[in-house]
Amino acid sequence: MRMVYAGSPAIAVPALRALAALALEAGPPAAAPVGSAAGSGGFELAAVLSNPDSPRGRSAKPEPTALAAAAAALGPEFEGAGLRPPVILKPEKLGARAREELGALGPDLLISFAYGRIFGPKFLALFPLGGLNIHPSLLPAYRGPTPIPQAILNRDRETGISIQRLALRMDCGDILAQEAFPLDGGETAASLTEEMARRAAALLPPVLRNLGALVPRPQDDEKASYCTLLSKEDGRIDWARSALGIEAQIRAYTPWPLSWTLDGDQYLYILQAAVLGEGDPGVPPGTVLGIDRGRGILVQTGDGALAVSMLQYRARKALEWRAFLNGVRDFVGRRLG
Repeated sequence: MRMVYAGSPAIAVPALRALAALALEAGPPAAAPVGSAAGSGGFELAAVLSNPDSPRGRSAKPEPTALAAAAAALGPEFEGAGLRPPVILKPEKLGARAREELGALGPDLLISFAYGRIFGPKFLALFPLGGLNIHPSLLPAYRGPTPIPQAILNRDRETGISIQRLALRMDCGDILAQEAFPLDGGETAASLTEEMARRAAALLPPVLRNLGALVPRPQDDEKASYCTLLSKEDGRIDWARSALGIEAQIRAYTPWPLSWTLDGDQYLYILQAAVLGEGDPGVPPGTVLGIDRGRGILVQTGDGALAVSMLQYRARKALEWRAFLNGVRDFVGRRLG
């Protein structure tokens, strides 16, 4: 089985390593010459498909995606096992040239995780065994590009990983495997992304080993929910919302786009906070009430008070609340937003 793995961000890297392990389990099959790309068990990681290099950091130097960099690092391990490393492809678009390059590899199965592009019918036709998609939600919940922050925003009690057949409509394919797990209410998008990556890497190999025996389960479209791409504006805090809702927003938007408010004309990022009592309902939402020595700076919301423990003005460093107040001594009494 010649596999092509498509993805870009760091969440896709552990599953790449799981696919590499399948191909490396026992080196080249006995009937194949040294340098063959086929690993034991009939699994071959023929190619990795990722987005083009893009400018990053202050130098704006083009750098590969996290997945492309991880794929390049597999080279010595594959070569040491007598295997050909996966070809790394970074097409600008999935047009005729990309199809030609992939078709020349004779691929059987496409596996996608956070690639960020829609696969058209001509592209999917390259793969006799079709395609699989890893999605970090319990489909049909949260179809779309941001299921991890959405589960946190909604304060869900559980979430999970789905492996589905790729379909022409986004995230609508039949489900082959799902794993649910509980949320404790303290997750950030960063920590939950790491957990999703780990669980996806564990779930994928048994699906591939049993691909022919798995019975696909159609999704119930009537139960579907959707999420959309995030923007910087989504991070703006509406202090008229409840403390519970704002606290969930802060966790959901860490590390991006971060939750922010205005202090006068300055952007102020609220990085960590906790819900703390009702505060003073008689003052306008966004009012800085005072401090709680154990929890942080108290800010009134539309329902309850928020205890802010870590915050940061734009272009300055993040500070624990005590250090922040040492530099902003008249902060109590201000109205944020």
